[in-house]
Amino acid sequence: MNGVTIERAHRMDGTGEYYFSRRLREIAEIEAATGRQIIKLAMGSPDLPPHPSVIERLSREAQRPDVHKYMSFKGEPVLRRAFAEWYSRWYGVELDWDSEVLPLIGSKEGIMHVCQTFVNPGDRILVPNPGYAAYKAAVRMTGGVMVPYSLNKANDFMPDFEAIEREGVEGIKLMFCNFPGMPTGQTPTRELFEKIVAFARKHNILVIHDNPYSFIRNHGKPMSILSVEGAREVAMEMNSLSKGHSMAGWRVGVIVGKKEWVDSILTFKSNMDTGMFYPIQAAAETALSLGQEWFDELNAVYYEREKQGCAILDALGCTYRPHQAGLFIWAEIPEDYPGDSYRYSEEVMEATDVFLTPGAMFGTEGERYVRITLCCPAEQLERAARRIRERWHR
Repeated sequence: MNGVTIERAHRMDGTGEYYFSRRLREIAEIEAATGRQIIKLAMGSPDLPPHPSVIERLSREAQRPDVHKYMSFKGEPVLRRAFAEWYSRWYGVELDWDSEVLPLIGSKEGIMHVCQTFVNPGDRILVPNPGYAAYKAAVRMTGGVMVPYSLNKANDFMPDFEAIEREGVEGIKLMFCNFPGMPTGQTPTRELFEKIVAFARKHNILVIHDNPYSFIRNHGKPMSILSVEGAREVAMEMNSLSKGHSMAGWRVGVIVGKKEWVDSILTFKSNMDTGMFYPIQAAAETALSLGQEWFDELNAVYYEREKQGCAILDALGCTYRPHQAGLFIWAEIPEDYPGDSYRYSEEVMEATDVFLTPGAMFGTEGERYVRITLCCPAEQLERAARRIRERWHR
């Protein structure tokens, strides 16, 4: 007997399986079939644990008998207050914890919530190229029209607003931006944020600034776009504990901004989930209270790993900019290499059993780039560099 035939929703058209989901599964199959052990320098999944006090708080709170019920759709006051205080202390941004702060089950969730809340079919959405693949997927699945804007060497990996205007801004409703940038590692300046705000005000565009990397390998002071005059009238900001507090699997993020926009997102979100486990929210409060010592210790590890990451790229003949922020190094493949980054990544893996992320997965501006993660022990990075020195000959 034949089963029913169900057509997939058209909103999924043009959206494939997440690259890392597919590629890492393929690599696992290769390892199982051949016995090869491939060093995967791919996803930015922190391998370091949170501060011990965060884990202790989680354990203590989880033993309470009254915390296993559904929690508030908008997040418990303990976490909303903590995020507001954190923004005040580190970014100099004052927020009303009760109306301008909305915790998220990870900021990746927030990207979809934003698009579901504000994007109508046919709305044009500015998306960075190269940029986080989740922006593109969320726009497509909500019926928006993706309008890429280039980030490259020529514009110092920052938006060229004149070029965007020449391409046409009619019908653009929303702009995603991300500084410090992923995958480029470019850090923001106050001038950049002022230009983004002025551009958004001029063209009546809502800016969504994604800001999870401001505490990782950032040689400057952490910055929020909301610290710029006038930003609250045109911008919201997402943030996360995944990177700067080594809590990726805990799924704790936030979106902050004007009350009416937060309320609109809450309307959608309240129909999607039933709140975050209270002990996680309480432990997040502890994480948000950590001081400079925590970030110094965390970055000491990443800066040491950066040395080994640079050794890998040097052995490959790649070039890269200094002082990149975040959990990765973004590097240009050799000028004389005849193919794109997908081919380059494949050839390096076949020759050395080291997997580098092809930059083209982030957009066409990444076709001549690769990205490596620093979310693995220095010893593993050293082993990768050794393999490449021994086996990579072009």
